[in-house]
Amino acid sequence: MSNQLQKLAWIISVALVLVNLPVLAEDTQKPISKISQLSDIKQPATSIKQWLAQSLIQITGVKSQATDTGIEVILETNQSDQLQLVNKSEGNSYIVDIPNAQLRLLSGDTFRQEKPTAGIAEVTVTNLDTNTIRVTVTGETGAPTVELFDGDEGLIFGVTTTASTTSQAPPAQQPPTETPQTPQTPTTETPLEQPTDQTPENEEPIELVVTGEQDTYRVPEVLGATRTDTPIRDIPQSIQVIPRQVLKDQQVIRLTDAIRNVSGAVEGDSFAGTIDNFNIRGFDFTSTFRDGFREAGGTLRELANIEQIEVIKGPASVLYGNAEPGGIINLVTKRPLSTPYYSADFSVGSFNYYRPTIDLSGPLDPDKTLLYRLNIAYENAGSFRDFGNSERFFFGPTFDWKISDRTNLLFDVSYVNDERTFDQGLVAFGRGIADIPTSRFLGEPGDKREVEEVNVGYRLEHRFNENLTLRNAFRYTSNDSFDYRAQPLDVDEGTGELSRNFRSNDDYTERYSLQTDVVSKFTTGSIQHTLLVGLDLARQKSDGSQRRLPNGLTPSIDIFNPVYNVIPRPALSELTNAVRDGKDKVETLGIYLQDQIAFSNNFKLLIGGRFDTVDQNQFDRLSNTPTSQYDEAFTPRIGIVYQPIQPISLYASYSRSFAPNFARSADNTFLEPERGTQYEVGIKADFNDKVSATLAAYEITKTNIAAPDPNDPDNFSIPIGEQRSRGIELDVTGEILPGWNIIAAYGYTDAEVTQSSDLPGALRVGSRVPKVPEHKASLWTTYQFLQGNLQGLGFGLGLFYLSDRIGGDIPTNEADNTFTLPSYLRTDAAIYYKRDNWRAAINIENLFGTRYFESFNFGRNTVIPGAPFTVIGTISFEF
Repeated sequence: MSNQLQKLAWIISVALVLVNLPVLAEDTQKPISKISQLSDIKQPATSIKQWLAQSLIQITGVKSQATDTGIEVILETNQSDQLQLVNKSEGNSYIVDIPNAQLRLLSGDTFRQEKPTAGIAEVTVTNLDTNTIRVTVTGETGAPTVELFDGDEGLIFGVTTTASTTSQAPPAQQPPTETPQTPQTPTTETPLEQPTDQTPENEEPIELVVTGEQDTYRVPEVLGATRTDTPIRDIPQSIQVIPRQVLKDQQVIRLTDAIRNVSGAVEGDSFAGTIDNFNIRGFDFTSTFRDGFREAGGTLRELANIEQIEVIKGPASVLYGNAEPGGIINLVTKRPLSTPYYSADFSVGSFNYYRPTIDLSGPLDPDKTLLYRLNIAYENAGSFRDFGNSERFFFGPTFDWKISDRTNLLFDVSYVNDERTFDQGLVAFGRGIADIPTSRFLGEPGDKREVEEVNVGYRLEHRFNENLTLRNAFRYTSNDSFDYRAQPLDVDEGTGELSRNFRSNDDYTERYSLQTDVVSKFTTGSIQHTLLVGLDLARQKSDGSQRRLPNGLTPSIDIFNPVYNVIPRPALSELTNAVRDGKDKVETLGIYLQDQIAFSNNFKLLIGGRFDTVDQNQFDRLSNTPTSQYDEAFTPRIGIVYQPIQPISLYASYSRSFAPNFARSADNTFLEPERGTQYEVGIKADFNDKVSATLAAYEITKTNIAAPDPNDPDNFSIPIGEQRSRGIELDVTGEILPGWNIIAAYGYTDAEVTQSSDLPGALRVGSRVPKVPEHKASLWTTYQFLQGNLQGLGFGLGLFYLSDRIGGDIPTNEADNTFTLPSYLRTDAAIYYKRDNWRAAINIENLFGTRYFESFNFGRNTVIPGAPFTVIGTISFEF
């Protein structure tokens, strides 16, 4: 305990220093030159109009897209009608300042595009200060001319380049370029209020469009699917993104709750609710990624520093190496901001739940070349389950150093300490679940799991020019875990007696990962290319053991009338039955190449391939036996996108996956690598740049599947053959009407065993895959009043449906051991109110108290029940 207090004191000290450094920086650049008079003091707002004027308007996205007349730069906000614009010309630059506004981008609060068209050197959008955005358009030979006119999308600036008139105008008519005796001053500085005349016919304008788009649920681009900034509509695979706004509106704390919004993805084996595992398109997925790096796993992911969650469907081995064919989950972290930002949340809820968090960001120097962001979260909670409790602490600083205009270095650290009850849920009876209260605990008081995880990494990016970028990144992860619990074994359905065994795991894993890649943009004739070439290196080392109390010494428990603490909990030294004790080392090398080819504006090709090597070494200390295996594989992918009209994308793709089997068989040998193949077709649609939808159909086949050995599921695995999964998925996200947001999904998954072995425990051919529902549907929608007396008031409603799922005592061909998790429909609701810099929200989960079951872990004696009616209240402040 004293150790934790020392850590907490150190962290708070660092936080205080970080908070005060920006203040000191501001003080050094703003000396006092005038004593304020009473008349200078800004009076508080006394009307709705004044409140609106004083609140900062957030610009949460910037888009640039080609048009017939040049380009459009779109600033995304839902308060475009309140923007005030002031323009001026300086040298070769035309500048628009937008006071009372703040730019908050996922990529770091600066948008820059070099040479977007002939005659324009650069377009930038950045924060001038804490409450002013500056848009700068720089001409190559002179300042562009601008005229303002109204467009269907909003307020449009027609910016005429000097390139269109340079060849016609004599040099003497150009403004002088060298005036050393007289410094340049702005030629104009006037508010932009009304449209001017139309643009001359012989001049092509660049348009800057101010529209009302965010805070919607729609995310138009992702980085994780191609490792390049690519619109989702141009990628030939299904991708769902859960943005920060959805996480905020639903008060999402755990990754499991976020994935409810995604078609074809459900919770997998959660190791008694202590880790994040999922099943995507019928295949178990055990490793999440963060900013493109594989995480060591072994704990619940913390979302306090997460900006958005990307679910990339289908095989992703070309970019991510060994992975399951169903898909991956990539967490995108928050980036430091160039303007001071301070946020604090405090949540309280049912079952003694409370969670304070802070999010601090800003510059550490007057020039804003060194930025920081600090996220801290603490969580303490009871549970609807008897004897259940948890405590969690997270600390995550990030620093962004702008070494030069073309070079950035991002450095981040995160620390998680998590301790919670090791709760393996209820038991199956016959074909269903035992009729006992969902609150009943069938372990022993004091069953727990402790995890400590550390992540340290950097990301270096150098832009040689607009078309060539070099990136290098490194991440170190360590995960130290310990558990001690009474493991359920078998239940006598006649008496209700559940046999158990005291056991303990002690494991340590560390992982070193290095990524280096080059992105090059070029053309061959009229064909445009975005070429990615990269190298991945990783080393993961694990050391762990499991020890058990000898058989027959752990008391059983009556599930209908439980009695706890029949014997004192044995000391660890009494767990003398060692069943696992060894160390592993896995080294991987991956070389990949990908080309995104645009034959025209409406026909695109994505092609890529990767070569992987995996070297596994294991040493079993119990038998004093070393084991090693070397695998290599080539995984391709290819996809096409055809866009018959601008909002519609038709696509088809083929891809493969590769995953080495890290599991051992009972004879102490590694299993053959698992391989997957997918065919996918689909259609994507963007409706008025407000709502996006993806409809996909797929077929995936996976061979060399491993499953827990029924004789020793904790330590050994067996090959069970081939699995095939077919499905249809529909995902819709966006803003239907101003203030009305939606994220909806439906997935049909037909997952079955197509080949099997005659080994005991193997799945039967034609049987459904356990844990996978045929149907999954979800709908979450919110409405917020944007004007009038109710402005800032919002409501949310969520419906989450799963059809029944097949269970079993691990995969088995014994029909008597199968059971069913029944279907369910869970209803959630929310009400919130937002005004100026504060927000209050109340979220209700399982509004009607439906009895349902999330999943199961090892089999019929570890069924995880869902929570009953739950309320969480949160108040948030932003400065």
